[in-house]
Amino acid sequence: MVSADSAALKPEVAAYQYHIKSQDVLEIRNLQNSKNIVDLTPAQGAVSSQGGATTQSETYQVEEDGTVALTGLGHVAVVGLTRYEAQKKIEELYQKTFLKQPIIALKIVNLKVTILGEIKSQGNFQLTKDKTTLIELIGEAGGLTEKADEKNIKIIRGSEKSPHVTMIDLNDMGAINDPAALLQSGDIIYIAQNKRATRTDNFQNFSTLIQPALILFNTALIIFTLVRK
Repeated sequence: MVSADSAALKPEVAAYQYHIKSQDVLEIRNLQNSKNIVDLTPAQGAVSSQGGATTQSETYQVEEDGTVALTGLGHVAVVGLTRYEAQKKIEELYQKTFLKQPIIALKIVNLKVTILGEIKSQGNFQLTKDKTTLIELIGEAGGLTEKADEKNIKIIRGSEKSPHVTMIDLNDMGAINDPAALLQSGDIIYIAQNKRATRTDNFQNFSTLIQPALILFNTALIIFTLVRK
């Protein structure tokens, strides 16, 4: 189930595609077969070879002017492009200049979400593909704990001054494919405790607080009994 608050977000989420910004970090790999590669910079990047295929991987930070400086190409404008658009642009530029039928793979490696609450592995997780669902992230984080309330999962996005909260109920099968459950960089996912776990924790906290008082009361009672004798 998706709350009314999230309904207003659906058009935005459904059309959501991340567009590259300055300061983003791009990982660019050439998946081309080694027989067709012009080895431009053998000393740079991570180079591995398996079965005759060579993969070169390097990371590049997008500069303030919106470009990345690529070996052999110089400064290539990428700000405003989606991951796929930037990948195809770089592939075409290399094909025109140095590589025969290049296969370029591009990732935006600084895109992250944070997951907190009743999840087995809390923390920050990379968004490694264009459309990562809440279900996929929960799986990557090891799954929910026994105390989790699967009906009460919040996706918080937006600025601190105007955050948007989307409520997800995992018991509703439609929530798995709902556009509101597609994650965006900067999202915070919070998984609340279920009511039974909350009651148990409250009882344990009450017992912890009352126990010292009971010890003092029993001690005072023993002293009073001894004095009367």
